[in-house]
This record gives sequence, C-alpha cells and structure tokens, in this order.
Amino acid sequence: MSKAKLVYILSLRNAAADKAGQYIDFKGTQRYMASPLEYLAKALDESPLGEAYSLEGIVYDDDEGSPRDRAALQDYGFSCQPGRQWIFPGDLKAQGKLVNGMLHGVPSEYRRLPLDAKERPAAKSAFERRLLDKLLTLRADIVVLDGLLVILDELVRPGAPFHRRIVNIHPGITRIESPYERRGARATLDALHGARGRKVVNWQTMESIAAPPLLKTGASLHYVDNGIDSGEVIHDVLGTHIDPADSILELRWNNFNHSLFPALHQGLALLASRRSTEGTP
Repeated sequence: MSKAKLVYILSLRNAAADKAGQYIDFKGTQRYMASPLEYLAKALDESPLGEAYSLEGIVYDDDEGSPRDRAALQDYGFSCQPGRQWIFPGDLKAQGKLVNGMLHGVPSEYRRLPLDAKERPAAKSAFERRLLDKLLTLRADIVVLDGLLVILDELVRPGAPFHRRIVNIHPGITRIESPYERRGARATLDALHGARGRKVVNWQTMESIAAPPLLKTGASLHYVDNGIDSGEVIHDVLGTHIDPADSILELRWNNFNHSLFPALHQGLALLASRRSTEGTP
C-alpha cells in the first residue's frame, strides 16, 4: 500500500507561546522545547512511521495583516530568517525535504473582524474554502492539526471532503468520561489548576472553586468534528505527572515529552493500520 500523503496545520502563534525551538527554564536547568512538528519530522526519518506517511506540506493560518498576530510572533516572525529565532531548526528535514520549504500560509483573515460582525460568517467560510483548495492542491490524504487556534466547521462536516480525514493532537485527555478530561485551548492551564486543587469556573474572571487534586494529565489524538476537542478518540496517553509547583512551560515540556509525542506517534501508527485494513488511500 502506498504512503498516505500527510499535511500538517498549525498556528505559528501557538508554537511561539510554547517557546518552540528555544531553551526554557526548567527547575533550575535549561531544556529544549521541541514542537510536535519537529518531533514528527524526526519520527518520519527515524521510525517506521515514515513507511506509512509522506509529509507533503505544512500550512499555517497566521495573518501578517493582524496586529495581534504580529505581536504574538514578534520574536519569531512569519518565516525562518537568518539570525532570528524560529520554531524549529532552520536546517530541519523530513524524508529528505527541507521542512521550511514545505510551509504554506493560508491566513485566517476573518479573525480581524469582531465576533458579532455580520460579515464574519462569510469570511470564515471563505477561509475554509481557501484551506480546502490548499489541501486538494497538496493531495492530502490525512491532515494533522496541532495547536490550530481556529475551529473548523465546513471541512469536517459529514459528507465534506475531509470528514474523518482531519485529526487533532491535543495536550489533554479528551474522553468525557475520564476524570482527567481537559478540553479546549486552556487544557494545560486547567490541568495545572487541577493539580493545585482548584477548578476554574470562569476563565474571564479566573474565579475558581476547591476540587480534589488531580496530579496527572495526558494527550489525545482524535478526529476533528464540529465541536471543541469532542471528536472520536483514536489514541490517548495519560503519562504526565504534574508537580503543583510547575510553571506552565515546565508542564508543557513534560506533557509534550511524556504524553503528546507518544500519543501523536502511536495514534498515527494506529490510524495507518486502520486505513490499511480498510483499504482507504
């Protein structure tokens, strides 16, 4: 069976918030913050995962015309530049191809509009059509989302061209029945509060209530549907112990290395096995 063509989608601003490609303070030492994309690029070269997938492109949605995006990426910029910080090493390759040469920008310009702007739904729809065009151009079989700070709608509806062909790697357990369930953009912060015996009930005011401490968290690879981290789970790993004294970046580093990278790797391997059994391309 031929390799599945894989396209990776992320928000650079999310990787920047994680200090991807930098050394971070870690309990009195320094540790390198590899991004999931950097991990995947190496795994495709160094493991059997490269026999199942061919990385065809990397799409980012960041908008150079957005003051918020420019501020979020002030230390990185929107592309790899000599002498400037970037989210992975400039010479990083995957399957013989320079990763920087696979980057494609499809800016989510609709985010400049107020949430209640009447033009926003049409602008969001136009963004998803541009994204679909790019995925079709790249001939994607499987799409991996990593920290895409946009909720997809039209691309993942039943009957849509990429229904059950887009998966998300999430830094939390998404199974609703799990006591460790953490969905949404604040999953890591939510887990850190939980380890400290608090449950945030209002993220705008940061109001919290007492809750039994939960000292573990994990990561999930799941299908993307129209909800927030609510799609069917392909694979999850509950492998991260939380020290209540962790900083957010210390917990991110631990969770990436002990749960998220394994969930991404093992989940993609499982997905490849399923696709082979089902005979899908």
